Amino acid sequence: MELPVIKVGVVQATPAIFDLEKSIAIAVDWIEKGAAAGCELLLFPESFLPGYPRGLRFDAIVGKRTEAGRNSWLDYWQNSVDVRSDALKPIQGAIKRAGIYVALGVTEREATGGSLYCSLLYFSREGHLLGTHRKLKPTGLERYIWAEGDGSSLHSFSTPIGKIGGLICWENYMPLARMGLFQKGVDIYLAPTADARPSWQASMQHIALEGRCFVLAANQYVCKSDYPELYQKEIKDEPEVMSAGGSVIYSPMGELLAGPLWNEEGLLVADLDFSVLAKSKLDFDVVGHYARSDVFKLQVPEQPEIKIID
Repeated sequence: MELPVIKVGVVQATPAIFDLEKSIAIAVDWIEKGAAAGCELLLFPESFLPGYPRGLRFDAIVGKRTEAGRNSWLDYWQNSVDVRSDALKPIQGAIKRAGIYVALGVTEREATGGSLYCSLLYFSREGHLLGTHRKLKPTGLERYIWAEGDGSSLHSFSTPIGKIGGLICWENYMPLARMGLFQKGVDIYLAPTADARPSWQASMQHIALEGRCFVLAANQYVCKSDYPELYQKEIKDEPEVMSAGGSVIYSPMGELLAGPLWNEEGLLVADLDFSVLAKSKLDFDVVGHYARSDVFKLQVPEQPEIKIID
């Protein structure tokens, strides 16, 4: 049996900070670039729409909120994504024209309430929204602006190009969250992030070896000058390069397939050879002969698995 080789892409780009419409136009442009490069799957960074709010404090003080902080929140909230609206139509149209799977990091605005979530949206090759993963545990001050997801959004998708699933940023440091995906048999593991530290690379390589899966990690490249004038005073003490990127692709044997990309925008492209995936299970399979299911058991309430035929 001949095993497939598929081409994937990871987008490292700069969104229009807190400008949903312009950020959507940027995403459409990168989808077209990914299609031109022959990609069958494209991953965008964490909160690409409308930008990760790095360096902003929303005037947060324990036990006290301010009008200035609420105004910053309103700006972010108004430019966040309501997945039930028509805001994503340009992206869905671009995906359909490209005929590729896309995973897109957004800040999602809940349609029935006021809460925001750090979410990863999965789109089919026809541009249909397949599912939404909401970050289980925002980190640090992120908890002030983002609500928490649950097991019902810990998706995996069985597709013609392999089983796909992912976690957002520091969720990838949660062993049980990773295991929740591994036990679904994820072949292509997606890790959109805002972490541009060199230590992130070690984590991505470890996950590839631990899960015996391909790992795609996408980060934004953002400079201080990319922020609107409204926020320049608040970020004045930040370095000029606020997120250097570090997007990367690893094989199931921990081999570096593309990247890491630093200090610039770009599209990382790699061929994923599924024969390497199969061979990697010879000596280690975290949900197979290394699982010891007689000793360890993990159940994730309401965790879905979606099968896609297209």
